[in-house]
Amino acid sequence: MSQYYGSNHSHKETVQEHNVVMKDRKLLDISGVKQVESFDNEEFLLETVMGPLAVRGEHLQMKNLDVDKGVVSIKGKIYEVSYLDDFSSEKAKGIFSKLFK
Repeated sequence: MSQYYGSNHSHKETVQEHNVVMKDRKLLDISGVKQVESFDNEEFLLETVMGPLAVRGEHLQMKNLDVDKGVVSIKGKIYEVSYLDDFSSEKAKGIFSKLFK
């Protein structure tokens, strides 16, 4: 799951891969997860190595969480998977303001 980058140095830096694999809109496997910010049965907010990721749907449940490997599996009816790259947008501000009330 990890790639190693480095030249002739004895110390190598690890960079975790980030993959999102959806199976039949019912199961989502995500690697490269740094932290689960929040979740409920309609929305998961994850911090990944590629930025914040929102998963929205219905009857969402965390099927698997491996913090050491940075892997999360979510099951339920998945409607949307989106990256929240633009923190200046009102939508991103609204989502994260819910977290820190």
